[in-house]
Amino acid sequence: MPEINIDGPDGRFSAYLAVPAKLLAPAIVVAQEIFGVNQVMRDVCDWLAEQGYLACCPDIFWRIEPGIQITDKTDAEWKRAFELFSLFDPDKGIEDLKATIDHLRSHPDCNGKVGSIGYCLGGKLAFLMATRTDSDCNISYYGVGLDALLDEANAISRPLIMHVAALDKFVPPEAQAKITTGLKGHPQVELHVYKGCDHAFARVGGEHYDEAAARLANDRSIHFLKENLGT
Repeated sequence: MPEINIDGPDGRFSAYLAVPAKLLAPAIVVAQEIFGVNQVMRDVCDWLAEQGYLACCPDIFWRIEPGIQITDKTDAEWKRAFELFSLFDPDKGIEDLKATIDHLRSHPDCNGKVGSIGYCLGGKLAFLMATRTDSDCNISYYGVGLDALLDEANAISRPLIMHVAALDKFVPPEAQAKITTGLKGHPQVELHVYKGCDHAFARVGGEHYDEAAARLANDRSIHFLKENLGT
């Protein structure tokens, strides 16, 4: 079944689970955007399953409102998404993602290796997964607010790849410069900047979707996962 339940420190929450054809498999925690576990995130899980990974996207908004699934297509949905973002507690979210790691490591279809991938808000959480959890590797797509988290970078002990949109309207140039400088030379961090791209350039169907940049970022991500998790 694609829908599962996970027991976290503060209660039970739902998650979408995509299972690959070949088992046992490495697993990936998919950290959602600000729109909930919507079709975009489910499609990401399905894509990762096609690549050979057990992919799980937990509902990290469950404390605010369980089951959020909105899109980026209307002003009302954007307003609600930003409300959810403002109400969300990243520290609690990381607790839920840790619980998801534990759930996947003990899952009968998992070989014990677990990485993470996240987009937007999830990109921020993927960075925090690298600093605060034992996830085997982590991928951050256009993470927001990372310039305020650089004091945690010394805790990164496992591989992290970051995809940064050069024209990201939510991460201004001064913040990007701070991130790039703060992580320069870190032995575990690989950072790629995508020129001419705005936030969410890899969101299929989104306003700023860039097919070529998305393909390049995704190819880099799959190569990274194969190097660090295998298939």
